[in-house]
Amino acid sequence: MSEPSVLAALLSGLRGGSIEIVDLTSPLSSSTPVIQLPPEFGQTAGFELQEISRYDDRGPAWYWNNFRSGEHTGTHFDAPNHWVTGRELADVASVPVRRLIAPAAVLDFTAEVERDPGFLVEVEHVKAWEADNGPLPDGGWLLLRTGWDARSQSQEAFLNADENGPHTPGLSPECARWVAQESPVIGLGVETVGTDAGRAHGFDPAFPCHSYLMGSDKYGLTQLRNLAALPATGSVVVAGPLPIVTGSGAPARVLALVERS
Repeated sequence: MSEPSVLAALLSGLRGGSIEIVDLTSPLSSSTPVIQLPPEFGQTAGFELQEISRYDDRGPAWYWNNFRSGEHTGTHFDAPNHWVTGRELADVASVPVRRLIAPAAVLDFTAEVERDPGFLVEVEHVKAWEADNGPLPDGGWLLLRTGWDARSQSQEAFLNADENGPHTPGLSPECARWVAQESPVIGLGVETVGTDAGRAHGFDPAFPCHSYLMGSDKYGLTQLRNLAALPATGSVVVAGPLPIVTGSGAPARVLALVERS
């Protein structure tokens, strides 16, 4: 008698509910928050739809649109060539597909961020999580749960900026270096507008998550949501960015598979 198929078992679990699909993607619309850089720099575009036809004389039987968007708008994937440190590395179309499906570790810092919106995760925080949950997954994602997705309906609340700049959580410079250069993960996923903390422009190096991760041929996932539905370990992330040739990143549909007892 032949062994049961792994794929058949997966489909059975999905149909029967023992494997849940959690959508980690924020809806993409004109109200999706976008990062704002100082005015001397180029700015990313917000998401826009341009109607081509809608069952009318422009096309009687079909509805469709053109769209305009920045590569790094909404829930999106950062490829290594996004940053100068990875300029000779892969574009988003060249990311190996085997790296788009990977296990995840979810580190929860919602309580800390409620007290301090600019909270920084240090290496010792990750080490403490590992002491309780086991090592970070080899070839997997480190997902940073902060509760920031609750702010996603408001550009102002999401960026949380004042005269001193944005105040959002993230990794300290040393933790960013450690995740990029010493940890076994392939990338960092966050609920905020970018992988770096809001005040990372003043760090050394500036924007260390981007600098270290991209330079180490690793990736970023941003503006995730529903991380509260994932266990600390055991989920599998499916990240599907648009394969834009020479692109530095792309909007992505990001899903998680979670085994439920």
